[in-house]
Amino acid sequence: MSSNYTPFTPQKQSPMPLLFAGAAFALASYLVLDRTGVFDPTPSTLPRAVTPRGELAPYEQSFVEVFQKTSASVAHISTSSLVRTDYGVTKRQGSGSGFVWDDAGTIVTNDHVVSGAREVMVTVAGHNYLADVLNTSPSHDLAILKLRGQTADLKPITIGTSEDLQVGQTTIAIGNPFGFDQTMTTGIVSALNRTLKSKEGNMMRGLVQVDAAINPGNSGGPLLDSAGRLIGVTTAIYSPSGANTGLGFAVPVDVVNLIVPRLIAGKPTTALLGVQTEYERMTLEPSLGYRSGAIVTQVVEGYGARAAGLRPFKIANDRSIREYGDVIVAIDGQPVRSFSELPLVLSSRNSGDMVKVTAIRGLPDNPRPITLNIELRTKDEKLGTDM
Repeated sequence: MSSNYTPFTPQKQSPMPLLFAGAAFALASYLVLDRTGVFDPTPSTLPRAVTPRGELAPYEQSFVEVFQKTSASVAHISTSSLVRTDYGVTKRQGSGSGFVWDDAGTIVTNDHVVSGAREVMVTVAGHNYLADVLNTSPSHDLAILKLRGQTADLKPITIGTSEDLQVGQTTIAIGNPFGFDQTMTTGIVSALNRTLKSKEGNMMRGLVQVDAAINPGNSGGPLLDSAGRLIGVTTAIYSPSGANTGLGFAVPVDVVNLIVPRLIAGKPTTALLGVQTEYERMTLEPSLGYRSGAIVTQVVEGYGARAAGLRPFKIANDRSIREYGDVIVAIDGQPVRSFSELPLVLSSRNSGDMVKVTAIRGLPDNPRPITLNIELRTKDEKLGTDM
């Protein structure tokens, strides 16, 4: 007898629901624990390991070497002076920079840094000195100081040249901006042969323009090239706010190297044409066609102007012109707008140099330009307004 009975076999359940449920529980547990910070790393109480940087880049190393070579020659200058105010006389403090010129204790700075100072204190190479103002040249904004005390260990700055400066080359300034001494900034030569009117009213010509950060207190400090040589003396900034705007100016070192020895020797800082005037700012009538220029009232015997035949004006006591002379309007092609500009135009010239003087002769009826070749000379003592 046959049977159709089939035994019951239970089906095996899938594990996937349990797996999904376990994963969901684990994720929920992780999220809960994560919010409590259980998995956050524990801060170490040990110093971090130092990562070696390797060698300095060549340009960085060159800046380091320049500072190490030059900083001991840079001076911090502090001044005190008496000024009169609406409330009486008060003491005013000033600050600037300078640098060691020689081992005799001569410090070079700007004239405007020490002008009117009753006391000058100089800090250089870690030593403090009282200093005396030996001589100044306001038209060049240069001054020399003599340190009191032992100066044999001081290191004179290395001198370069400004004759071959090029726009774009590196410049380095070291000074004391806002009183922060031994501050070094870098930049480039932005322009050459700039003209700027100083706060004292002097027209300064032939300046080096730089974009190295120069601020109040940098005045009188050295401007260096990438070899650490002096290429200028920082003298001014152009800034409506009074702080650095990337327009700084320096007296070129070739002028400094000419003027400083003259200041040390007590000699005139400008070679002379040999002319004088009683009316430094006198101008001509516009109707004559030559309103500006240097009006000469005396041509001094023994100087180049007299030998070349330059003719002086003759002026009456009421300033009326009795006899017209020559009006100097240019020297070596550089315009001269008044007698007061002559020392600035001649500032880089030496005794014995020949200059080409352009003058207007024949005023008022037949004015015409003439050219005179005049030899410059110096003299030991200045007489009146003598140029």
